[in-house]
Amino acid sequence: MTVRELLNQQIAQLTTSERKIAGVLLADYPYAGLLPIQELAASARVSPASATRFVNKLGFAGYQEFQRRLIGELQKRELSPRQLKLTEVPPPEGAPFFHDYAHRMSRTLTALVEAVPEAQVDMVAQLLADPARQIFLRGGRVTDSLARLLSVHLRQIRDKVHHLADDPETWPEALLRMRRQDVVVLFDVRRYDPRLAVLAEQIARERQPVIVLLSDTWLSPIAAQATHAFPLPIDLGTAWDTHVSLVTMIEALIVRVSEADWVATSQRLEAWDRLRGLIDPGTQSANTPPTQTPKRGPPE
Repeated sequence: MTVRELLNQQIAQLTTSERKIAGVLLADYPYAGLLPIQELAASARVSPASATRFVNKLGFAGYQEFQRRLIGELQKRELSPRQLKLTEVPPPEGAPFFHDYAHRMSRTLTALVEAVPEAQVDMVAQLLADPARQIFLRGGRVTDSLARLLSVHLRQIRDKVHHLADDPETWPEALLRMRRQDVVVLFDVRRYDPRLAVLAEQIARERQPVIVLLSDTWLSPIAAQATHAFPLPIDLGTAWDTHVSLVTMIEALIVRVSEADWVATSQRLEAWDRLRGLIDPGTQSANTPPTQTPKRGPPE
């Protein structure tokens, strides 16, 4: 369990002073916890003794142990497949590889259910379904393929969906179109894309839309700017992280957004398929009557 998860788990049991400390930590996580204890206490306007009691309440023997945990989390954020290979958990002896791998996926999805509050999913789905809001999407080096998966489906469900292009030179044009009521969905998992962190800072500073982050357990630095941040489990105990949690979230959001106004969604899908069939007859939908091609007469 990360320190962030500990804070969220115990927030209801914290005193007023302890909640101030938790607020400072969460506002700039995990970097605020790497400050000297006197600076953390001053930022929260409490005494250093209160900060010490706070970390003890979280289950740490002292502030140094608390900081070591945060440093460990930062190190895990940057682990490559080569480094993860050194700590991977091999399948039980004699167990078929694929069966073991599928069971790991199943455990990851169980952890996903526990990690994601239903109310937060509902709030984000409502934001994405609001036709008055523009939606902007972008992912990192690998996760942009997941952002594209969501954007492709959202475009079929509703309009005003924009996927930021690969060339960062085009990103300012997207920023200029953003308004406060719009939604920016960013994907970023460990070995985070530094361009996205800079982009999120500029978006938050210049345009102030709602930022939704889909990340991993350790959370991308983008979380500091995000209105909604989803810390999704990705560690399988293998050299390669899994994206099954992110894909599950994407598909769940697609279903919820499409059903927010199914009549409008159905009409748009029908029109989409009809136009798609006109542009490329080879993709003609079974539900759309084929376009009649006028017969040519004999040559004169």
